Amino acid sequence: MNLAGKNILVIKPSSLGDIVHTLPVVHALRRSHPDCRIGWIVQQGFAGLLEQDRSIDRVYPIDIPSTSDPRAGRLAYLRAFTSTVATLRALRRIFRQERYDLILDLHASFRSGLLGLTAGRGGQRIGFAGAREGNILFQDQRIPVPEETVHAVDKNLLFCRYLGCTVADEDFYLACDEHHRAGVKRFLADRDISADDILVYAGPTARWQTKFWPARRWAQLADTLAGEGVRLVFAGSNADRRYISSIGAMMRTPVLNTAGRLELAAAVALIRRCALYVGLDTGLMHMAAMAGRPVVALFGPTHPERVGPYGVAHRIVRARGLACLACRRRQCAGMRCMEGITVDDVMAAVHELLPDAGNPSQGW
Repeated sequence: MNLAGKNILVIKPSSLGDIVHTLPVVHALRRSHPDCRIGWIVQQGFAGLLEQDRSIDRVYPIDIPSTSDPRAGRLAYLRAFTSTVATLRALRRIFRQERYDLILDLHASFRSGLLGLTAGRGGQRIGFAGAREGNILFQDQRIPVPEETVHAVDKNLLFCRYLGCTVADEDFYLACDEHHRAGVKRFLADRDISADDILVYAGPTARWQTKFWPARRWAQLADTLAGEGVRLVFAGSNADRRYISSIGAMMRTPVLNTAGRLELAAAVALIRRCALYVGLDTGLMHMAAMAGRPVVALFGPTHPERVGPYGVAHRIVRARGLACLACRRRQCAGMRCMEGITVDDVMAAVHELLPDAGNPSQGW
């Protein structure tokens, strides 16, 4: 397909990990066709990650509340419905002035299909064959997904193959500008962290309660690493701050709690400053992998072959001898899969990766 000079709109509003998994598609399109124009419809909270990426010409932030978030509340569906209607109207007004030739729906839901319609004035809508929630009914062209396609990144890259666009190693990155690097350097210096300090980025929270590792073990891990001269940097959103503080209350060493303190774009700079990532299956894990950092990932209810770290050195840590692994349940009375992961298990994985990771503080 000839993409020269085309206006291309990407629809991938959420979640963080899914957005990170879509970035190589956009980078490959831009590298292969520098004269194309690329826009992206994304949830407001993730817009900062895309706005610093030079491959993306225009970001269209939207604000539709999640219905799956445990904190969503009883009126979540009503709020989501009214916000969706308002968003569709606003986008339709915008796209009367801005025309797109191709609308790439990588989200594959009913709502993303509606979002694609707002920009459909003469443009071709492309989505996955067999998509859920009737999404295929919105698409003009449908991309088959081979059975052997397992990982989410490989599935997204089918768009590149369909559009005749090659993918290279250089397409796998997170953009990071000097402004955010300087801000993170000041942030660390204010907390007496020098360029010689070895940092490990930690993601202890997730949207699914079944992904959580016991807080007491996070405290033990942080103290054990501190005894070896390695500082654990806890990360998350502002909503995670209290939980991470509870971990800090169990630690013998001072906690470095960055939750809610840094915008998402700055988090990229901090990840690149760290030697590796250790934590749960979350968007932060995927950010670390896309930023080229080694990953130690704790997995229980989800499938590492489908959503694990992609393209970097990594270790998957799981409980042993359980038939219920990768059950994809969001609620569980026993939590045996995460309770079965010990601090020694995680430390062994860290020891395997940390010597090769080095300290990336110089030149980051």
